[in-house]
Amino acid sequence: MSQIKAVIFDMDGVLIDAKEWHFEALNRALTLFGMAISRYDHLVTYDGLPTKTKLRMLSMERGLPPALHGFINEMKQIYTLEVIYAKCKPVFQHQYALSRLRAQGYRMAVCSNSIRQTIALMMERAELLPLLDFFLSNEDVVAPKPAPDMYLAAIRRMGLQAAECLIVEDNPNGIKAARDSGAHVLCVTDVREVNHANIMHRIAELEAAHA
Repeated sequence: MSQIKAVIFDMDGVLIDAKEWHFEALNRALTLFGMAISRYDHLVTYDGLPTKTKLRMLSMERGLPPALHGFINEMKQIYTLEVIYAKCKPVFQHQYALSRLRAQGYRMAVCSNSIRQTIALMMERAELLPLLDFFLSNEDVVAPKPAPDMYLAAIRRMGLQAAECLIVEDNPNGIKAARDSGAHVLCVTDVREVNHANIMHRIAELEAAHA
């Protein structure tokens, strides 16, 4: 068995092509109060952050009344669930990648800044849930990404050292969290880059460097 013993995945933009879903669902909720996030701001500033964090930032930067946070967050989650039921489907290359990794003896988990209900539903709809050891949400840690807490918790739960784990991430907040955990990182820009060949290539690179 190789030095790398586990592969930990972010979810949105890594295993599920859901970045647009979150962007559209939050904007749909914000529009009820005459506010929206531009695509540029979403990509540069807000991508990968929990909804509650985004709403706090909007209160500080644009005067969104904090009293509305609970309602907007609730509406955003409702709109997100609608999109998941409509669009979230199995993707062969991800099923294949995780099946092969499991057969090869790697442990696997998902660490996402989404809430627990969203992760469970997306993983179930994508037919990836049975292939994971577990998943962690923003509800399972005090500090979500870009803090490394979620990844550190996953590594501890697996009983491994950070150097024995490879984290697959796609956005600056997640990449910072992954790097700060001390684990190795595979950075991707698109869900299509998350396949068995690319993951094994990165593991081989790390093995060669360690040899």
